[in-house]
Amino acid sequence: MNLRRDVFQAIADPTRRAILLLVASQSMTAGAIAANFNTARPTVSKHLQILTECKLLKQEQNGREINYQLNPDKMKEIAAFIEPFRKMWDDRFNKLETVMKNYKPKK
Repeated sequence: MNLRRDVFQAIADPTRRAILLLVASQSMTAGAIAANFNTARPTVSKHLQILTECKLLKQEQNGREINYQLNPDKMKEIAAFIEPFRKMWDDRFNKLETVMKNYKPKK
């Protein structure tokens, strides 16, 4: 399966992020996922396709139904990429907090 989209393009969409949050705790069918949104089921199916192509979701055949579940390995890759940026901004905000605590306004 070729990746059609970049993983960050996939998670840029708020509906896809909401889908990831839904399936984070339990696997769900497309119908169960779609029931949580006020949109057409084909639209949700398209979001599921994108998330699956980016390997953020895994599909598991269960009889006639397909269950979608979060792919923790892919989520770890994303977290590993973002971590240096998070650390950098934490450091900057901590420095700013120190400066603000030591700030004494002129009277």
